[in-house]
This record gives sequence, C-alpha cells and structure tokens, in this order.
Amino acid sequence: MSRMSPLRLLFSAQFLSAFVDNMILFIAQAIIIKKGYPGYYLPFVQSTFLASYILLSPWVGRFADKNAKARVLIVGNIVKTAGVVLLLCGLNPALSYGVVGVGAVIYSPAKYGILPFLTRGADELLRANSGLESYTILAILAGSVTGGFLADRSITLALIVSIILYVASIGINTFIPRDPGNRSISYKNSISAFFLDMATLFRHPQSHYSLIGTGSFWLSSAVLRMVIFAWVPLTLGITSGTAISMIIAVTGIGIAVGAVITPYIISIKTYQRTVWFGFAMGVVILAFLKIGSLPVAVGFLLLVGALGGIYIVPMNASLQQVGHHLVGAGKTIAVQNFCENTFMFLGVSAYTLATKAGIATNTSLGTTGVVMLLLVGYLGLLVRKIIPQQT
Repeated sequence: MSRMSPLRLLFSAQFLSAFVDNMILFIAQAIIIKKGYPGYYLPFVQSTFLASYILLSPWVGRFADKNAKARVLIVGNIVKTAGVVLLLCGLNPALSYGVVGVGAVIYSPAKYGILPFLTRGADELLRANSGLESYTILAILAGSVTGGFLADRSITLALIVSIILYVASIGINTFIPRDPGNRSISYKNSISAFFLDMATLFRHPQSHYSLIGTGSFWLSSAVLRMVIFAWVPLTLGITSGTAISMIIAVTGIGIAVGAVITPYIISIKTYQRTVWFGFAMGVVILAFLKIGSLPVAVGFLLLVGALGGIYIVPMNASLQQVGHHLVGAGKTIAVQNFCENTFMFLGVSAYTLATKAGIATNTSLGTTGVVMLLLVGYLGLLVRKIIPQQT
C-alpha cells in the first residue's frame, strides 16, 4: 500500500468513500419503499444530506486547513460510518442520511484541499482534479448500481457492505502524506470570517465564475437525479431498483469520460470556454421532454454526463488555484461546498414541494433545464467582463 503514489492513495480512498456515499442513497430508497414512506420522502432525505453542508460550512474549511488533511479525511469517513450504523439500527432514514452528510461535509474540503499539497504547478493540479473527478464519477456509477442491486436483495447486507468499505477507505487514508496544517487558525468568529472569505472569492472574477458555474452544475445534476427516479417508471415503464440505478449510473459514465478528456480541450487559462458546454448541457436536459425510449434516454444521459464533466473540472481546478492564494485551500472548498449545496438544497427542496403538490414530472424536468440555461447565461455575461480584464 505504501508503495502507491500519494495521489493514487487519495484516488483509491476517494473511490471507496464515494462508492458508499452513492450506495446509501439507493439503500435509503429501498428502506423508504419497504416502510411505506410517501413519494416525496426520497428528495426530503436528500435535502437533509445537503443541509449538513450548508449549516457546517463556516467551520469545516477551517478544520481542514488547521489540521492535516489526511487526518480530516479519516474523521469524515468515521462520521459517515456512524450514519450507516444508524440506518442499520433502524433509525429514521432522513436523520441517518443527515449524519452521513455531516461526514461528507467534513471530508470534502480535505479531499480537494490536499491536491495543491500533493501536486506541483497548474497543469499537474488540473490533471489531479481530472483524476479525482474521474474516480469519483466511477464510484458514483459503481456505487449506484451496487446499491440498487444489493438493496433489492437485502437491505441489511447492503448496509454491512457499506460499513466494510468505509473502514477500508479509512485504512487507505492512513497512508496518505500529512501536510503540516496551520495550527494558528482559530474557530473564533467562524461565521463572520466564513462570509468574509465568501465575499473575497466572489469579488475575484475567476473564483466568482467558478462558484456560480459549479453551483449550476450540481443544482441541475441533483434535481435531474431525483427527477429520473420518477421519470423512468412513468416514461419507460421500468420499476426495478436495480434497473433504475443502472440507468442513472450512465450519467456517471458520461461525466467520467468528460473529466478524462477535459485536459485535452480546456486548460485553467481557458476555463471560460466551459460556458459553451454548460449551455449544451441545459439544452440536452430539455431534450428529455421529447424522449420516450430506453436507448435514446441512455444515450442522452451519457451525453449530459460528458458535457457536465467537461463543464465542471476546469472550474474546480481554476477555483482551487486562485482560492489557495486568496483565502486558503480548505476555506475555498468550504465556500464552494456552501454555494453548491445551497443551490442543490434549493433545487431539491423545490422539487420536493412540487412532487408533494402533484406537479407533473415533465414540468420539473423542463424547469431544471431552463434554470440551468439561465445560470449559464449569467456566466456568459461574466465572461464578457472577465476577458477585457485579462487582455
């Protein structure tokens, strides 16, 4: 294990952790169906996960920058494991998945914030982001399929496998080199300091663009994922949890492909080109309103994933590059998590209310595409302001 490069260790640990993260959503879905919760309960459960990011963001960035990030990764996975144990003990899925969310919000600033420490130069940082994103998306793909498959057969077995894999990720984290951290960082006035960090990042054109861009991606992705859960049975007549998880996982394949080819298309210096891929992603989402067959749906899910991968990877790397110098790596990721999860929380909450109110699935789907296009349009306006400043 110790012979693996530090980045390979990080990628392996991240793969296992993200694998289980995505298993749990499908396990939660199986629990909701088995116990007869109402139809809107799955997006509600997802909302509790996202709420953890919003509420804890002012502190977790400082926690990641204050301590060795490899150690922070371990703490995050331990908390995630506790959430799975709560599910295994039969506690409410919304509460249990919220605990998993607490672990995820602790984990996230460290997994990205450690990249500048493990890499040298902008090009290597971009490649590392691409690699981390690829492993994450592959984990989403494999975890989604595995979660649906195992939960269809035995919820208890699925939860036990989740615990074992989280423990394995913790073990790998122990081999990742530890950066010194900054012990002088204080948690005093964390909330006001957090919003000061956010204001600093939004004042910088490059980080402003990236925060809105990544937020728009995750908003549309989170809502699209929830919509697809309902859209597949209604439009394609498929009700098997395993089959639905495999269909949704196709998007993950697309994002992985997009993340791999991104360094050959866009660099950190040309990150503004991502606006065109965001626009195309919004158009493809709207195209689902006209889709009625499984092969076409799979093809368009693959396409929307690939466009999304190319859209988000350069913005992640761009934000880390400038944020590392403006406010610190961990605090930058904490602000990014807050923005992304606020976008997702608002989107998923709106979809939850729409579902509860009986609004048609296609209406929610179309609204998701329109919102994506509006946000990308805002990015287009930012690009027009950014480019003259750089020439």
